Amino acid sequence: MKPASGIKRVFVANRGEIALRIVNACEELGLETVVGTSDADRDGLAARRADQAVCIGPAPATESYLRDDLVVQAALGTGCDAIHPGYGFLSESPKLATRAAENGLVFIGPPPEVIELSGDKLRAREEAARAGVPVLPGEEIAPDQDAHKLANQIGYPLLVKAAGGGGGRGIKLARDRGELDSLLSLARSEAGAAFGDERVYLERFVATARHIEVQIAADEHDAVVHLGERDCSVQRRHQKVIEEAPAPNLDPATRNALTAEAVAFGRAIGYRNLGTVEFVLDVDTGEHFFLEINCRIQVEHPVTEAVTGKDLVKLQIHIADGEPLGFTQEDVVFDGHAIECRLNAEDVARGFMPSPGTLSLFAVPDHSHLRVDTALCAGATIPPYYDSLMAKLIAHAEGRDATIDVQLEALEELDVEGVETNRALLISVLAHDDFRRGAITTDWLERAIV
Repeated sequence: MKPASGIKRVFVANRGEIALRIVNACEELGLETVVGTSDADRDGLAARRADQAVCIGPAPATESYLRDDLVVQAALGTGCDAIHPGYGFLSESPKLATRAAENGLVFIGPPPEVIELSGDKLRAREEAARAGVPVLPGEEIAPDQDAHKLANQIGYPLLVKAAGGGGGRGIKLARDRGELDSLLSLARSEAGAAFGDERVYLERFVATARHIEVQIAADEHDAVVHLGERDCSVQRRHQKVIEEAPAPNLDPATRNALTAEAVAFGRAIGYRNLGTVEFVLDVDTGEHFFLEINCRIQVEHPVTEAVTGKDLVKLQIHIADGEPLGFTQEDVVFDGHAIECRLNAEDVARGFMPSPGTLSLFAVPDHSHLRVDTALCAGATIPPYYDSLMAKLIAHAEGRDATIDVQLEALEELDVEGVETNRALLISVLAHDDFRRGAITTDWLERAIV
């Protein structure tokens, strides 16, 4: 992939492994980088590896990583011409994308209007249906509306979802009329506090479900392609734990429908850059439905990189720089199988309580079929202010069984001291016969393991 032509210096508005991942990609493209850090991350590996680091605020994310004004000010003050938001924090903020554009900065992501549309789950559902993509029965429920009438039309159990939610947040399950009554007002208040939007909607709940997502890429020259699908069904409380590509035991007709619909949806909303269209697959009926679109690089993007051989962060930068994709759908070739495990600093035995602290030992295995994305090393401190992700272990082998074996070996060889981790949980999942057979649904982890 050739170096970017217009972009010369990138401001990395993130932390941890994804910040380091962006710094490395920019370095390989011949671009300079500036990492914006909080007080807690001044000595982080990403800050040390970048050409420059600048502190943008105190440790709490609300005073640093979530301040779009400080991010843009820091980018301008350090001579950057582009901002890469990574994932989380401001990665799907139309305010940041708009503010960047108003100040002559390239936002490495979709246009603000696309981010705004995608962040509104009700609008996204409408656009998906208009593009011919199946959506689950559901509808917004106003405060003065008869919730029971709508719920009876949809059928129990059902989900109460925040219109401005995402990433598994803002979702509550109501199994009957009584639970719906108790959840509605709570859901509205929580949605208002978390997303600044109290709107909620009711949606049919698929009890036996798989979570399948499709990676799309779109440039400014009307090209939209998909880079295959990922299975993210190993979840706890709607948060992904293990992801893989391709999705196991997915029949060709369903795979083709999912990828075609993802491309059609992306084209219909004028998508640009990389995005992920998420679906729920009803295991009992074989039906699939649109869930949402994520306007950012995903935590699990390395499994797609492994099976396609394409660097998605570099691709993001090239698209943002106005370059064409440089390949067609026919050029996307899939090779082997990849599985990613999220190693988190958390105490599983104590309800997955975060386990911040200093790593007295952190040694990752060296394996020819293993990639480890992390910004940690022995002596590093995991602060209590952010999510608990320590590292992503990505195994890639010719077949799924071999890939599982690589992951199990890597997790067994991993040495971590100083904090509690979910390593034992990951091993339990990978070693389970249900996982080996690809018989996993979104409720499986909490039902069979935890």
